[in-house]
Amino acid sequence: MGLLYDLQGKYKTVSIVGMAKNAGKTTALNYLIEEAMDEGLRLGITSIGRDGETQDLVTGTEKPRIYLDEDTIVTVPTQLYELADAGLEILKKTKYSTPMGTLLICRVADSGYVQIAGPPAAMDTKRVCEEMFGYGCEMILIDGAIDRKSIASPETSEAIILSTGAVLSRSMRKVVDETAHIVNLYSIPEMEEGEARTLIEENNFDDKIMLVDKNGNVKKLDLATGLGASRFIDDEIDEDTEYVYIPGAFTNSVIADINPKKLKRVRFILKNPTKIFLSVMDYGLWKKKGMKLSVLKNIEIAAITVNPWAPSGYTFDREALVEAMKEAIPGMPIIDVRV
Repeated sequence: MGLLYDLQGKYKTVSIVGMAKNAGKTTALNYLIEEAMDEGLRLGITSIGRDGETQDLVTGTEKPRIYLDEDTIVTVPTQLYELADAGLEILKKTKYSTPMGTLLICRVADSGYVQIAGPPAAMDTKRVCEEMFGYGCEMILIDGAIDRKSIASPETSEAIILSTGAVLSRSMRKVVDETAHIVNLYSIPEMEEGEARTLIEENNFDDKIMLVDKNGNVKKLDLATGLGASRFIDDEIDEDTEYVYIPGAFTNSVIADINPKKLKRVRFILKNPTKIFLSVMDYGLWKKKGMKLSVLKNIEIAAITVNPWAPSGYTFDREALVEAMKEAIPGMPIIDVRV
């Protein structure tokens, strides 16, 4: 039994997220599809963006194609339906529009290669998955073809498989460190249940920065974004402030000008870890300064796939890469999908 068998017992929807282009995301998808074919598991396949074409439309590099077995349920827009080598039976014409036409839910009637795509919005992806389960899927894999960060949103799937590899850097140490950093970010603890969390959840409908004090008072700041707004946030933090909710991107510019004493006293609350845009070094420095973070919803990483090959031609020793990952991220399934 392989990785997919282990995942099936825990999750119904799993996203595959690449840390960069050519990190092996499509190879990981094909790896799981082949396991499903071997084990007789009926999969559903959908995507954010487009995947399965023979050449990356941005970089021009060759890409692995996606081969689907009979009875797989897949989402395909009308323009890509005509390009499929596989025989596709249209089950439903959905209400979702894509740049390549109306999205169709299809059953693979005859095995073959398919270019897949799905709705561009995360919430629409969730709704499409619900429809696909109605056609008999036992598990759905969501391919993160374009937006490799938002597809990791916990609103989209129950867990992710993170694809990483040599394309990130010529330094194996840097590849391992950056991957471990993402795993650490996605493991940030969720905010505990209580009055403060309830206040944030009830008042975050307009995506405004919000301060909650120890007396249960909520103050919203009239800021469209926290980027570059640290001085304004600092002005609003007083001795009673306990939480600062940041709905958007969390970067150095959000906290750079906050008084060190205030920084240590308050806790920053984010929607989920995909909002954090701090490097390994910066994140470590802010933690040393006393920065505290929680999220309303974190992200479960079910496994990591590694690709020791980079398109520019250099490679890592696969065993050394896998072992380095296991040492840096203990307890996490690490798989070289190119073996």
